[in-house]
Amino acid sequence: MSVQSDSKVNNFTFLLTGFPGLEQEYPWLSIPFSCIYAMVLSGNCLVLHVIRTEPSLHQPMFYFLAMLALTDLCMGLSTVHTVLGILWGLSQEIGLDACIAQTFFVHGLSCMESGVLLAMAFDRFTAICNPLRYTSILTNTRIINMGVAIIGRSFLFITAPIVRLKFFHYCRPHILSHSFCLHQDLLRLACSDIRFNSFYALALVICTLFLDSVLILISYVLILHSVLTIASREERFKSLQTCVSHICAVLVFYIPIIGLTMVHRFGKHLSPVVHVLMGNIYILFPPLMNPIIYSVKTQQIRSRFQRWFTKQN
Repeated sequence: MSVQSDSKVNNFTFLLTGFPGLEQEYPWLSIPFSCIYAMVLSGNCLVLHVIRTEPSLHQPMFYFLAMLALTDLCMGLSTVHTVLGILWGLSQEIGLDACIAQTFFVHGLSCMESGVLLAMAFDRFTAICNPLRYTSILTNTRIINMGVAIIGRSFLFITAPIVRLKFFHYCRPHILSHSFCLHQDLLRLACSDIRFNSFYALALVICTLFLDSVLILISYVLILHSVLTIASREERFKSLQTCVSHICAVLVFYIPIIGLTMVHRFGKHLSPVVHVLMGNIYILFPPLMNPIIYSVKTQQIRSRFQRWFTKQN
């Protein structure tokens, strides 16, 4: 395809990739994916509803959990129409503007989830290492400021490279690697100078996802050091038990990102199905698992669910 003028860039459409070679199985594949999306949307909505209606959950830890659930809910809403649209046979095409918008939300929400997990690590660090000042440190005003800072960092910093995607020449075959749009996928199809986007994206990953993971690790080293000074074995176990849900959420978020990065970097010889599967795990696994983790591991939410379902029955 020849290079088009800037005036025609907006008319470009891209072809999303479903599961190559499994097109005949899409009606069957749509059933588990529809169920997963239904669980993502209902599970996170249920967590938000429980936190909003239960006065005993109006605490810093659960405010951060509400931010996490809202982020996961938005991630599900930002990709459901393209993933299920392919499997339901509605459309495999996406326009440039819609693709750029989806790219903005997918990357912005990933960065936001990383920031929320860091804030939750700070919450656990404060609760265990400085319990007497917990409520004075994590006031409602400070939590709101942290939330605004997380949103600002997540979406403001990615605006420049995302806006530049609008003005690139896309002269390579318009076939994307996943069932949703990603920044690196669009760069692969561009014939313009992409050096700014490449270096900026790398710097952004280092300053957000990588830095967040290092700070989370440091917080748990300090938590472990503090817990080991507690004389009672029962108290040590009880303190660490409050961190299990957060540790699981961190692993559920970072392992798919690492897996997808490794597949993109070293898995060029792998089947396209592996790339698509890893991409879907990256966007669906954390929003699916986080409500389950916190419902099972957090006693206050679990008991609230039990009371709610008992009342319904």
